[in-house]
Amino acid sequence: MPTVFEKLLSGEWPCAKVYEDEHVFAFMDAGQVNDGHVIVASKHPYETLMDMDEDTAAAMMRAAWKVARAVETEFKPQGMTVLQCNRPAGWQTVPHVHMHVLPRYEGDGPTLGWPRREPGIERLRELAARLDVR
Repeated sequence: MPTVFEKLLSGEWPCAKVYEDEHVFAFMDAGQVNDGHVIVASKHPYETLMDMDEDTAAAMMRAAWKVARAVETEFKPQGMTVLQCNRPAGWQTVPHVHMHVLPRYEGDGPTLGWPRREPGIERLRELAARLDVR
């Protein structure tokens, strides 16, 4: 079953596209938090960031960077939130990898927070040693 983003990309559903390349496309979010709220989505229906190939992941960040600069120039926000979520426990609501580029203003409403834990440098080193980043 096609995701909402596949329907937008195919033209089955209308969207206000702002950018497109061979890997990704960007469009105005229909649920604008603030004017200039853009979604950058992969063209291929990868579910999460971890499922994507490296070229698409890089293209998504390049597109988010381009969009953020354009949004900043046009809407002159006080800040910018770039958000990418994976799986329901990670706040993902559409099972198709995407990023929100959201211009922000003091007191505009959205919040994002989590409890801060400070395990100490030795524990941080133990955790870092477990990762095989290539």
